[in-house]
Amino acid sequence: MTPNPAIMRSVEQLGYKVTVGDVATQVGLNVAEASQGLLALASDAGGHLQVAESGDIVYQFPQDFRAILRNKYFQIRLEEAWKKIWRVLFYIIRISFGIILIASIVLIMVTIYFILNSGNSNRNSSGRSSSSSGGGFFFFPDLFWYLSPNYGDRYQQRRQQKGNRQPEELNFFEAIFSFLFGDGDPNANLEERRWQEIAGVIRHHQGAIVAEQATPYLDNLGEKYQQEYEDYILPVLVRFNGQPHVSSSGQIVYGFPELQITASQKSEYTVSEYLHESPWRFSAATSGQIVLSGGLGVLNLGLAIFLGFLLYSHNPSIARLGGLVGFVQGIYWLLLAYGAGFLGIPLVRYFWIQQHNSKIAKRNSNRLERARLLVNPDSELQQKMAYAKQFAGEKLITQKDLVYSTESDLLEQQFPPAGEIGNGE
Repeated sequence: MTPNPAIMRSVEQLGYKVTVGDVATQVGLNVAEASQGLLALASDAGGHLQVAESGDIVYQFPQDFRAILRNKYFQIRLEEAWKKIWRVLFYIIRISFGIILIASIVLIMVTIYFILNSGNSNRNSSGRSSSSSGGGFFFFPDLFWYLSPNYGDRYQQRRQQKGNRQPEELNFFEAIFSFLFGDGDPNANLEERRWQEIAGVIRHHQGAIVAEQATPYLDNLGEKYQQEYEDYILPVLVRFNGQPHVSSSGQIVYGFPELQITASQKSEYTVSEYLHESPWRFSAATSGQIVLSGGLGVLNLGLAIFLGFLLYSHNPSIARLGGLVGFVQGIYWLLLAYGAGFLGIPLVRYFWIQQHNSKIAKRNSNRLERARLLVNPDSELQQKMAYAKQFAGEKLITQKDLVYSTESDLLEQQFPPAGEIGNGE
């Protein structure tokens, strides 16, 4: 079983000495998964299992446990190597779309030039007037003005205006990719954040909460009658092994014993007021880069349409050109599809983002509204929160609380000599 990367990061962030509750809170993991993952990691990485007099367990890991795992697992070494390779490959993929766009424009321009030149030569040889062909000839060089409309000068001006912030800008080829496909889901880790926030709220209230305190981080609370029965809290109870407590007046609060146990001293657990989803951005490129990308896309599509007119007009001389013109004629529909897709994909994505962001704004508004109800709770909610405090408490496991520690391997569960009890690492 390969160790869970999220648990490994959590162990490092928490100082290599953790409880199941520490990891479940830090990562937002299911308590059972956190327990199983810590056992597996300790067994593989040479960690120590320390037991307090109360029966609570603390896991102590060596600071070089990653090196131990790297030497033990070929898969981990392979994943680390692949991450480095993929970082380079993905960058090449990102810039390839800009390279293809420029190559398409140049290829179409050169082909148009040859076709117009060929038509001009044929008309001159037949004794016709060259006035119309001369107009076509001068049309081609004018197109180059649209390829780079003083973009370099404006780019340097922006560098001077933005100063030290300029390195954050995408380069030209990265901006092309961003214009086409955006920059990924800004809420890709939303579920992870959701459970981290809920676990943080539980820790903040020392392991005992009322259901309403979890609502600013949840969605789909159900119908009104389901909210009255607090059905929405069930996934939280399952994930963090919560236990309901009912008062004499019928009020229900929820305790989470595993999240009350910690091996690290923290005076306060800070959590956000509610779970906030970030709206999608059309592109991380600057407005100038977006305009340039769109302009090049329009130019590419316009050139492709004009080239199609030339290739499929009733001009017998074009069929005899062969060479580059013949090659471009063979891939013309591919060039046209690329030109249409270059503009079509961002257009569709733009309208999708508008619709999606409206849903995000509504969810954020609903969560914020539920969070504000906790700021000024009514009398009934105040009574529930007061009752929950009866089950609140934090148990910090220190060195003096330990009565047993494994010395080498989790499989060797023999008690040490009496003189060594409590001296676990």
